[in-house]
Amino acid sequence: MRAVIYYFERDLIKWLRGKVTVISSLVMPAAWLVFVGLALPTKFTDNYLEFITPGILVMTTLFSSLQGGSLMIFDKMLGFLNKFLALPSPRESLLYGKILFISVRGLLQATVILLIATILGVRVLNPINVVLIYLTLFLFSVFFSALSTMIGLYLSDHDSYAAVNSMISMPLFFTSSALMPYEVMPTWLRTMAKLNPVSYAIDSTRMLFEGVVPVYGILGLAAGAGIMILLGTYQFRKAVV
Repeated sequence: MRAVIYYFERDLIKWLRGKVTVISSLVMPAAWLVFVGLALPTKFTDNYLEFITPGILVMTTLFSSLQGGSLMIFDKMLGFLNKFLALPSPRESLLYGKILFISVRGLLQATVILLIATILGVRVLNPINVVLIYLTLFLFSVFFSALSTMIGLYLSDHDSYAAVNSMISMPLFFTSSALMPYEVMPTWLRTMAKLNPVSYAIDSTRMLFEGVVPVYGILGLAAGAGIMILLGTYQFRKAVV
């Protein structure tokens, strides 16, 4: 556990030292919320900001989580990774520390979005649901941060990972239920959206905003996160750098 906390603190301190990175990571999601939520004309709802807020929350968590691979490649290129893997502490501690940092960073960004959304009039009916929203986003972040960290373990440069990141993040977001409900989607897009894991998280978060607890949604995300952690643990234990 001590090793996990060390790796978490290491990445957190490095992130906080980059003031431009911190500011941009907090401003960009807020810009999405304001400019898309308030400016985009829609016919299927009278309050598009309220509809899109869960989608922006999950989108922010997704993009933040997929940056985990860049952290891994950074450590690999500077020679830190092979040293970390040679330490007496369990190898998977590095994975858990990075997942924890990435998830906490994503939740900080989500907090900014929630505050701005509240100022603009979006409401959560039940305070307990706010906690469950954070839990949903955390589980979703664990799933994709574990995936991205495993991918970063096998890629050797940032350009390759940037290409993989774009190939994963953009299609997942734009084929999800973030921007429009299933009812107004074309048939082909509706089918893809219902199979999209991002839609799974968005629908669960949207239900929480409406005051409903998506038990099966949260359990599904927890199962997916657990599977990814197990796969990541296996990969890190046999990794050769």
